[in-house]
Amino acid sequence: MKQAFFYSLVSLFALCLFVSTSRAQSIEIIKYKDLAQIISSESDQNKVINFWATWCRPCVKELPQFLSLYEKYNTENLELTLVSFDFAEDLETKLKPFVERKKIEAKVYLLDETDYNSFIDKVDPSWSGAIPATLMIAKGNSKRKFVEKEFSENELEKVYLNFIK
Repeated sequence: MKQAFFYSLVSLFALCLFVSTSRAQSIEIIKYKDLAQIISSESDQNKVINFWATWCRPCVKELPQFLSLYEKYNTENLELTLVSFDFAEDLETKLKPFVERKKIEAKVYLLDETDYNSFIDKVDPSWSGAIPATLMIAKGNSKRKFVEKEFSENELEKVYLNFIK
């Protein structure tokens, strides 16, 4: 009887472990050409693309606003994409644990580029390359808004709602 209980307990633990790891966020490493495709692809959703990194204190500070926005509006035509500027070699040791700890459900990509000057103007001509930075694209790619700064408390939602009007 004890042995059957023990095997049941081990099986239950293994199942829980499998379920928790199968729901873990996958993070794809991309190049600029992939990012350009994400930005330019036609969508029936409003896109919010945030450029950030785990080593960027203002980026991490404002991240809860993006997660709250996503939670509130993802069923109402919002597609949130987080593009990390972390180093590719830090994917497993820093970025993935951070994403799991914060329970981020939005799409997360790691942009593996070393020459940022080759593409920042293509994302937006006004971008100096500093992060945090956010690109908003209205559904159907009908209009764009680029914001290069940290959003203050509760500012992101107001900017987003004004943008989609």
